[in-house]
Amino acid sequence: MKKLLATLLVISLILLSGCEKGYLDEPKPTESVNSSVIFKSQDGVEAFMSGILRESRGQFERTDAGGLYSMYFARVVKGNDLVLGYQWYLFDYENDNREPTYTRTIFSWEFPYYIINQINQFINGVNNSSNLSDSVKEEFLGQAFALRAFYYFQLAMEFQHTHAYDLSLPAPPIYTEPAIEGKAMSTLDELYDFIITDLTAAAETAPATRNNKSYIDRNVVYAILARVYQVMGKWQQAASAAAIARQGYPLDPDQYPMGFDDMNSTEWIWAMPQRADQTNYFYIAPHAFTDNINDAYGLAFWNKDFVSLFSQTDIRNSFIDLYDVGDGDQYFARASLKFTFDFSSDIPIIRSPEMILIEIEAKARLGKESEAANMLLSLQQNRDPDAKASGNTGEALIEEILVERRKELYGEMGVEWFDAKRLRRGITRTGNHRIGSAANLLPDDKKFFLKVPQKEIDANINIDESVNSNR
Repeated sequence: MKKLLATLLVISLILLSGCEKGYLDEPKPTESVNSSVIFKSQDGVEAFMSGILRESRGQFERTDAGGLYSMYFARVVKGNDLVLGYQWYLFDYENDNREPTYTRTIFSWEFPYYIINQINQFINGVNNSSNLSDSVKEEFLGQAFALRAFYYFQLAMEFQHTHAYDLSLPAPPIYTEPAIEGKAMSTLDELYDFIITDLTAAAETAPATRNNKSYIDRNVVYAILARVYQVMGKWQQAASAAAIARQGYPLDPDQYPMGFDDMNSTEWIWAMPQRADQTNYFYIAPHAFTDNINDAYGLAFWNKDFVSLFSQTDIRNSFIDLYDVGDGDQYFARASLKFTFDFSSDIPIIRSPEMILIEIEAKARLGKESEAANMLLSLQQNRDPDAKASGNTGEALIEEILVERRKELYGEMGVEWFDAKRLRRGITRTGNHRIGSAANLLPDDKKFFLKVPQKEIDANINIDESVNSNR
């Protein structure tokens, strides 16, 4: 498996390039850095974690296969709300990028496993260190378990049907130790059980404070838990986790005109920060693709049907007629000012309004419709002072919540694709898309997940060609 069998030399290079405070007081040749040095001090362990997080937002392969942000943006362009121009993410936009030798398939497998292998190195090193106190070890392990669960969750979402479909189906292998050889596929049930086990352990020991919002603390753990429970349909657990996750992260409507490029916004729970000396240049998604004004690709536009969902007084209505084509049906007729591109633009991973909406949806599905409707109206009025209560109940209320999720999170994490997949719905292209029905997704469509990469089949003796049968 390419990049899965990471060496300590690779780890040392990550440490030296990713550490914000400097690695060790005494410089040592990179080829001599080994586990005994890395885990000898708390600073060394912190540097290792900093390096892993830096890799999460790095330039893994190419522009549309860079880091976590490119997994998110690939999901965005698979939906109906965004209209993509030409060039990067083209095959994702066409929902035709899932074959075993394709870039999306290879990247979406190798990148999470690369990070997971680094995390497993980290966990082993922390557990075996004789220089760290038990309390320090627990906090580091809490961060590591959460991050490992997060990336296994990405694998679960990318490489199989959703949780509600069939838990006996084969799912990506589970590694709890640094990889020496490839393992057999797990089942979807086993993979979700493992994800919950890791997150439950992380919730008990993750730190309450952190260096900045790129690191994992208790709020981040519960935010990931809320997403996972939402996919699993465990609504009480989802509501409880989301309520904890958003504590201390109040709504801030004033961020919308500011470009969504600063993780210091009070709504941002978890982020990928950029620095002038560690920039990703034009890799950054969604900013480099949805900003049509600054020096960026500017390849993404917005579906007229989606734009019509916003009132004129909604602060989230950042859509403009950039090319003076009025209300025309050209695919480039509607741009957005939501994201401002710069080489130092921060990228959101999880924000508090998503947690509010998870809690609202959970309450509605648990029969607490009045409470859910009141919470929803409060969020809507925070974004639009003229918002009025809809009076919706039952399925109409659920639909209103799902629309609100699209309006709140557009461009960020592929919310439309995420919701369609977890709820076993399709996605039909409407409005002014430049491609037709071939890109539509049916409920439980196989195009919602990817085939296992051929490179994995060729390298792993425990996985053969049959893994892609009927996929």
